[in-house]
Amino acid sequence: MKIVVVDRLALPEVAVIRFARFRDHRGYFTEHYRTSDFDGIDGLRGVGFCQMNESYSRAGTIRGLHFQWNPYQGKLVRAVTGRLIDLVLDIRKGSPNLGRIIAHELPARAELDQSQWIWVPPGFAHGMVLTEDTLVEYLCTGEWNPKCEAGISPLAADLDWSLCDPNLKAFFDVIAPTTDLISPKDRDAPGLTEWVADPRSSHFTYTADHAEGVITPDAPRARVA
Repeated sequence: MKIVVVDRLALPEVAVIRFARFRDHRGYFTEHYRTSDFDGIDGLRGVGFCQMNESYSRAGTIRGLHFQWNPYQGKLVRAVTGRLIDLVLDIRKGSPNLGRIIAHELPARAELDQSQWIWVPPGFAHGMVLTEDTLVEYLCTGEWNPKCEAGISPLAADLDWSLCDPNLKAFFDVIAPTTDLISPKDRDAPGLTEWVADPRSSHFTYTADHAEGVITPDAPRARVA
């Protein structure tokens, strides 16, 4: 696997891993995951994946914001076809970024010389806005447990979008008021304030052990080669 660069986003525990494609007149080949290469990335060293998921969504779909404990579930996400805007919300009690949400664009274009993953660690809620018909693959660090999952509505009025790219927020603002491609479960999920008041929210704290699903608080903010 040839990792081109690792970018830290405005929530610095969230990483974008860009990897190369090897192109010729036939098309391209890429190795999009290798454990030993991911072990060289801060926050992903020693992380194992035990479940692989795939979703297909029509243009205009909104999914999320989802999270899980027991077991905690980090997600490594990429677009296979189409284009998605990934949403990540900090839900860790005690975090200076609690309630802040960011967005990152993940396009899937065969003509590009590289593609990318986004790493969403435990302690963060994950969602997606699909601006095209899109096929998404994501690898999970914990198996799904329906008894220990919850969500926050991406439509909640008490989310802090101040760190979000305004251009990507604009896409969300166009789609969100009118789309019917959002599940009732996601649309009617609690807002941030209601979730923080829920005793279950204490499963996600800024100072918990890494093994309990929270990336080290002082993860580097700088872009690294």
